[in-house]
Amino acid sequence: MKDRPIGVFDSGVGGLTCAKELLKLVPNENMIYLGDTARMPYGVNTKETLVGYTNDDVDFLQRRDVKLIVVACGTVSSNVPANQIKNLSVPYIDVISPTISAAVKATKNKKIGIIATPATIKSGSFEQRLKMFDKDIETVSNGCPQLVTLVQDGYIDEDNFVTNNVCREYLAPIKAFGVDTLILGCTHFPIISKIIQNIMGDDVKLIDAGYETALEVKKVLKTLNLERTKPRDLVKYYVTSEPENFDQVANIFLGDGSNAKAILRDIKD
Repeated sequence: MKDRPIGVFDSGVGGLTCAKELLKLVPNENMIYLGDTARMPYGVNTKETLVGYTNDDVDFLQRRDVKLIVVACGTVSSNVPANQIKNLSVPYIDVISPTISAAVKATKNKKIGIIATPATIKSGSFEQRLKMFDKDIETVSNGCPQLVTLVQDGYIDEDNFVTNNVCREYLAPIKAFGVDTLILGCTHFPIISKIIQNIMGDDVKLIDAGYETALEVKKVLKTLNLERTKPRDLVKYYVTSEPENFDQVANIFLGDGSNAKAILRDIKD
């Protein structure tokens, strides 16, 4: 059981920021990553469709004998709870719960901002769970679809004119609200965290959903006595379309020199 890999899935490549943190924080663990690139973006679909896609992704990973599944997708985490997944037989960790916990611990003035995809913001999941922790917390949120495209297209340099201007527009109402904590609720956004931090100022704490989720995985593995002790010997990346495009974008998310090579998975597989 301990030597089985961790499974990670996302609608595309954004979940690689979570995968990157996992590769660092649990260095012995093997990993299988699935990016459903043929059906991205998930955020434009109905909840019923999202449930179907999620069940398909989970089934694929469980057939590869994973010991734990990480939902590295804010849209799925917001809209598909574990009780809607058929035949789930392993621990299932979403990106929202550990992120909320970190944000509540970080805030001092109880004003928390959230940026994510429009589907995640529309679900209200971050706001609802923050209120469950502390009813006095105030929130302000914004859906930022253009940032996803800019990151995937490589507009990520700290001084990039276009990305800075788009970030300023998205962050203006959040900054005006006076937050001291900002949740990066989409796994694409840590890639441009320096730009976001520069705009928000050093007094605002950024909460990286991918990093917080990786920390939660580390804790769960230890609690359940599932930690692998042997050196890592398996990392596989699957996509459902255009693996060559994934390979190019992977360096943006995993860092230069990652040399990630994706395997094409038939959606019917």
